[in-house]
Amino acid sequence: MGIDTATPFQPVSIAVLTVSDTRTPDTDKSGDILVNRITDAGHVLANRGIVTDDIALIAKQIIDWSRSDHIDVIITTGGTGLTGRDVTPEALQQIMDKPIEGFGEAFRMMSYQKIGTSAMQSRAMACVVNGVYVFALPGSPSACRDGWDELLSFQLDIRHKPCNFVEIMPRLMEQGVGGRSG
Repeated sequence: MGIDTATPFQPVSIAVLTVSDTRTPDTDKSGDILVNRITDAGHVLANRGIVTDDIALIAKQIIDWSRSDHIDVIITTGGTGLTGRDVTPEALQQIMDKPIEGFGEAFRMMSYQKIGTSAMQSRAMACVVNGVYVFALPGSPSACRDGWDELLSFQLDIRHKPCNFVEIMPRLMEQGVGGRSG
């Protein structure tokens, strides 16, 4: 288990979407953390945006990006808590082709090691939309840092063994599930 140095690194095109009623490009620390980690790892920042905590706006932005031939992965930050305005999971449930249950489970397990039982308040999740991976992280900078450093940095690296998300990207559209339509 680990990084296979004999396999060449393959950059992935990643878009970052911050879901917040209050953050701006100048105050989006969580988005900044993700952007820095994505580019420092050698991946391509394909796009970045901020939308308010609105199911329709979140879903529309993710659908639009998922239809782009230039985006392989979308990482959202924010809107995964329990308050009335936290609606990122609801938006994803409306548009997903397939859930990736293990991501939310792994995120909460990792969080439990750091913040104890407070980890159960997170509704971090992941899914596939139109053949594009979507990972929904909480809005705190520490959650974004941990989510990238301990989970996504490995699964979005084709060199990670025994397996990773990148190596199966070409097969996400098998049997007509989803579809990148213009």
